[in-house]
Order: sequence, then C-alpha cells, then structure tokens
Amino acid sequence: MAQPILSVILLSYYSGNRINTCYTRLREVLDAAAIPFELIVMDDGSKDESYNTALALEARHSNVHAYQLSRNYTSHYSIFAGLSVCNGACAIPIPDDEQQPYDSIVQMYRLWEQGHKIIIPHRAQRDDPALSKLFSRSFYKIMNNLSDVHFPEGGADTFFIDREIIDIINQRIHPKNTSTISEILRLGYSPYFVPYNRPTGSNNKSRWSFKKKWKLAKDFFFSSSSFPIRFITFCGVFFSVFALLLVIAFIVLKLTVTEHSFFIFNENVQGWTSLIIAITFFSGLILLSLGILSEYIYRIYEEVKDRPGYLIKKK
Repeated sequence: MAQPILSVILLSYYSGNRINTCYTRLREVLDAAAIPFELIVMDDGSKDESYNTALALEARHSNVHAYQLSRNYTSHYSIFAGLSVCNGACAIPIPDDEQQPYDSIVQMYRLWEQGHKIIIPHRAQRDDPALSKLFSRSFYKIMNNLSDVHFPEGGADTFFIDREIIDIINQRIHPKNTSTISEILRLGYSPYFVPYNRPTGSNNKSRWSFKKKWKLAKDFFFSSSSFPIRFITFCGVFFSVFALLLVIAFIVLKLTVTEHSFFIFNENVQGWTSLIIAITFFSGLILLSLGILSEYIYRIYEEVKDRPGYLIKKK
C-alpha cells in the first residue's frame, strides 16, 4: 500500500538558489525514510529571480509546484495560500533558511501515522539575542495567560497537520488579520508538541523586520484574546463604583465634619496637583480604552469588506 503524500510548503521570499538547495536536502531525507512528498513553493511576491528558479525546478520535477502571490503578504498569509493548493494527506510549512531540521519532519510524519492530527515543533533552546529572547518569552507568556490558545515555552510558528485540519482552515477560517498557528492551536485536537534543536550549520538570519513582528504580535493577540475589551468593561465598572463610593464619602464628610477640621474642604488647599493627576490618569485610561476598541473595530471593518487575505497570480 502506497504511503500517504506529505505536502511541504516552502515559504519563499528572495530565496534565490536556496530553493534548489532545500529541495535537494529535503528529497534526500524523505526518500531515505520512504515518505512521498510534494513541494509547494509559495513565493511571497519576491522581486528577484526566485519565482523563475521555482518554475525551473517545477519543470524538472513532477512533485514540485510553484506559485507566486500578487505582492508581499508575509509568511503567515503564504502558509494560508499554500494550504489552499496542497494535495497531500498532511502538510507542513517550512522556511527557506533551513532553521527547521529536516529529520524532524520525518519524526512528525511518524507521529502523524500514529494518529496525531496537529503536531507543533518548537525550539528546545533559542540562541537569539538576549533582548529578543526576553520579548519573545514575555509575549508568549502573556498570550498563554490572556488568550484562549496555549503556546509551548518560547513560542512556535510552524506545524504539521492532518488533511482534516487543512480542510477546516481552507473552508472555515478567513485569512485576514490572523495567523495560521494561532488558528490551529485554537481548534483543540490535543496538539502534540515536539522540541527540536536548530541546525548548527544554519547561519541564515530571519528577514522579519520589527514592523512585521509588531503587526504579527497584534494579530496574534487581538485575534486570540478578548481580554483587552473585557478589561475596559472591568475598568468601567470598577471606577463607576469607586466614584459612587467617593461621592457618598464626600457627602458624609461634608455633613459630619467641620470645614476647618478636614483638609479636603479647607479653602486654603487649592488641590491643583491632585486634580491634574486625576485628569491625566483618567484621560490616559480613556485614550487606552479607545485604542483597544479601535483595534477590534479595525478588524471588524476589514472583515466586513470581505477582501481576500491573499491573491495567487496565474502562471
């Protein structure tokens, strides 16, 4: 009986000859493990010869399929696009920088054969700069505590999923202002977490700029957590009750305490500092609340326009 086909989605962006290198190494590992596969090269709007390189590879190998997005959408939208065209019984997206060890793909395929529908690989150790590691760990701790998804320690950005999950993503999830990994983790299905070590020979650096990371972090958070908008409600209730108690306290004090024996009602006390502090605090709280609301309203606005999350160019 033939083995089920694995769809490997190669996320290409200014990849150049790395596309050929990835295919060669991937084929060595998967052929040795007797795992049939197709390679989906999804070019994320590169302006160099990356797409032509992918087309040339497609012409030489029947299990390679090259596609190009209409512009640069970033990798998570490339993953959505790759899942929409893949044909395998299972799928995994991989970067072109070879930071995902290929032998771990074999390990995940075997776990999938055992019945695991969602397998999440994550780095056992990170060799990133100290500040980057601090931000990463802090972000994923916040996500785990305040959202309805659970990431492994240090986070994860790729996955190995069954065809059932692929079909759910393609048919039920709108790929707009969200990420594949957060949507997959939200589905449940008891994800299996697999730690791995980054290959020591990989010196390629991530091309994710701070701007892209910041947008992805916001999409992660606001698409996975309702805590911020519930926090506004909590603040509103808390300060309303606090203000009511304060009014009652002032009335009681006004009726029971003489004017010159209590400093609050002393005419010589101007109260300028406390007034400015109060105005500044509540003004900041109002602006923060409006900012949080605007993030959700913006996402609603993008959804109701019903624009596609990505466009794949015709060959």
